[in-house]
Amino acid sequence: MFDLGQYLPYLINRAGARLAVAFGQEIRRHGVTLQEWRVMAALAAHGAQRLSDLAALTSIELSTLSRLIGRMARSGLLTRSRAEGDRREIAVRLTARGTGLTRTIITTAKRYERLSLRGISKSEEDQLKRLLVRVYGNLGTLEPAPQR
Repeated sequence: MFDLGQYLPYLINRAGARLAVAFGQEIRRHGVTLQEWRVMAALAAHGAQRLSDLAALTSIELSTLSRLIGRMARSGLLTRSRAEGDRREIAVRLTARGTGLTRTIITTAKRYERLSLRGISKSEEDQLKRLLVRVYGNLGTLEPAPQR
């Protein structure tokens, strides 16, 4: 018998969707979408990034990310410039406004993480995060099924 309630992809999606909807609604009051938040958080954590590296950090497809970066640059959250050493690459970095907004939203993000992990010990939290990183790595070899 197949039990959907114990199926890992379903469990991950179910928890992620619940978090994404609630967190997305809350950060929308700052004028930021979930994808924009992921870009801002990645830049805050890792500094200026080439577009291709940022796509890997955020799990946002490159063409989608390129359009997103354009919107964020127009709204003053980040800047784009040619990367040092390779004039063909674009480097993206947060502006002072983007950095300030990221710090504000981090407080909300940490609150959602605490809520999600309520009743889970620090060692269980660490293990859960390690396992999810491993699951993600395991799925790196997947290719999309052909379209019919």
